[in-house]
Amino acid sequence: MEQSTEAVIQEMSEELQTILHSNLDDAPARRRAREAFKQTQIALDHYLFKLPADGVKSTEVYEVNSRGLEIFSKRWLPEIAHLKAVVCYCHGYGDTCTFFFEGVARKLASSGYGVFAMDYPGFGLSQGLHGYIPNFNNLVDDVNEHFSRIKEQAEYKNLPSFLLGESMGGAVALNLHFKQPTAWDGAALIAPLCKFAEDMLPHWLLKQMLIGVAKVFPKTKLVPQKEEVKENIFRDKNKRKLAPYNVLLYKDKPRLGTALELLKATQEIEQRLEEVSLPLLIMHGESDIITDPSASKALYDKARVEDKKLCLYKNAYHDLLEGEPDETISSVLHDIISWLDKHSSRQNTH
Repeated sequence: MEQSTEAVIQEMSEELQTILHSNLDDAPARRRAREAFKQTQIALDHYLFKLPADGVKSTEVYEVNSRGLEIFSKRWLPEIAHLKAVVCYCHGYGDTCTFFFEGVARKLASSGYGVFAMDYPGFGLSQGLHGYIPNFNNLVDDVNEHFSRIKEQAEYKNLPSFLLGESMGGAVALNLHFKQPTAWDGAALIAPLCKFAEDMLPHWLLKQMLIGVAKVFPKTKLVPQKEEVKENIFRDKNKRKLAPYNVLLYKDKPRLGTALELLKATQEIEQRLEEVSLPLLIMHGESDIITDPSASKALYDKARVEDKKLCLYKNAYHDLLEGEPDETISSVLHDIISWLDKHSSRQNTH
């Protein structure tokens, strides 16, 4: 008999349940929650956590950026003499680089790549009000500063470098490319947020009202969410029940200011698709009702580069690497690594 998410939560210790339902608005609370859940997370029955991680070392760092914000970052490196390339990961809305992505990063590192990620301000373990994006362009600048510093280091500066962006992270990756059109050797985008699916948006009149309120109360958690949208994130029901263990995931209603910033960001991206000029791998679930698959098709059609590939996964939902059946996750990982291998070897021969 299949367990419900509620049943899984009931199986947690009282301590973990208390932390799960506590206020995680501030970074110190999120960091304490992560430490409490850490060992439990590692033992979860999920495909990503079963992937072999031999020969991979990871390092976690907190450092203050130029805007005075304490940023959490992590790197995963293979214990080999020669790296194929640098892969910089941009996580999705509400998420962190410390949970499901751990498995993805270890898989990429064991395939010869140096993998680097950070939690955006206000997300995961980084400083800032949880789930709040006061200015999307500032967030992109924070990511650009962090990854640029990595790429300038002596051991990495002569290596090919690629962006890996998931959902909102796809929008971040595209904006990094717009800021520095020749800085990256390619981008692999998973369900990129180029446009919200219509099911995600409130009625036009309500949307106009929310935009007005957002200018006065930007931190307020008020944006309505449809139940069918929540059900569309994970297709595999066994994986869906593990979602509560991602304790750092922002689970409340979106803050008004954040929603407004993301709406503006997607509208700008829609107008700039023709400016995309780096090699692209675009991956999208055909049944995704959160980010619009048609926008990924538009990106593929309009990007002014010949080296581009669009992979659409039949019946797949939004979270291609976390919430799909094992065979789909394996297929997506294979597509990413094959594309990286092809493009990094091409760069290394020049």
